[in-house]
Amino acid sequence: EVQLVESGGGLVQAGGSLRLSCAASGFTFDDYTIGWFRQAPGKEREGVSCISSSDGSTYYADSVKGRFTISSDNAKATAYLQMDSLKPEDTAVYHCAVDKSPLRPLVPTDPLRYDFWGQGTQVTVSS
Repeated sequence: EVQLVESGGGLVQAGGSLRLSCAASGFTFDDYTIGWFRQAPGKEREGVSCISSSDGSTYYADSVKGRFTISSDNAKATAYLQMDSLKPEDTAVYHCAVDKSPLRPLVPTDPLRYDFWGQGTQVTVSS
């Protein structure tokens, strides 16, 4: 059974930083994509970033480009999202997800393409 467990969320002041982790277990795909998504109350789910397990290529939404950094440690089956210069509008529940397929350049964070999801971790940024 595939399991994804996020951690690292919390309350931080604007301008601060947090590092989210996504620990994966129960799968042995060769070439897959790990994505980070977020959903704020009353808003649609937004694809924040994703990374390819094979070559480390990445994608970032414009809203986080230059502030967030995605990385992964395949040996530990863990992905990370370093979030710097946080803004109140970054407040949301953050989920990681796995797409069993290689990174899709045209639709890198289409949630319908992702097969497994974590429960999420709350990130709250105060002004």
